[in-house]
Amino acid sequence: VQLQASGGGLVQAGGSLRLTCAASGRTNSNYAMGWFRQAPGKEREFVAVISRSSGITYYADSVKGRFTISRDNAKNTVYLQMSSLKPEDTAVYFCAAASTRWTEVPTTGYSYWGQGTLVTVSS
Repeated sequence: VQLQASGGGLVQAGGSLRLTCAASGRTNSNYAMGWFRQAPGKEREFVAVISRSSGITYYADSVKGRFTISRDNAKNTVYLQMSSLKPEDTAVYFCAAASTRWTEVPTTGYSYWGQGTLVTVSS
């Protein structure tokens, strides 16, 4: 599966952005889909994941209550709605796919990665 992330940009603190991850190849309903981010000088970290069934989501504590992950399997697309953005959310955001059981929400073990999209939050 090939993944293409988009939707990054420059936003003021407190603002919102929606990231989109478009999948091609095998349909993304075969995979749990996750978002990760990597800030300058830091390691890549888990942000959010949604199960194949779309019924289960899991978030990093740092984004819980502010970010929402969703998916549209008919469109092979995953979204990350980001609200109440903070300067510390500045990072390159990556989408990824993991082959899992129907309701699993992994934070590691992803096999497929898209290119990143840069999100910059100004104070």
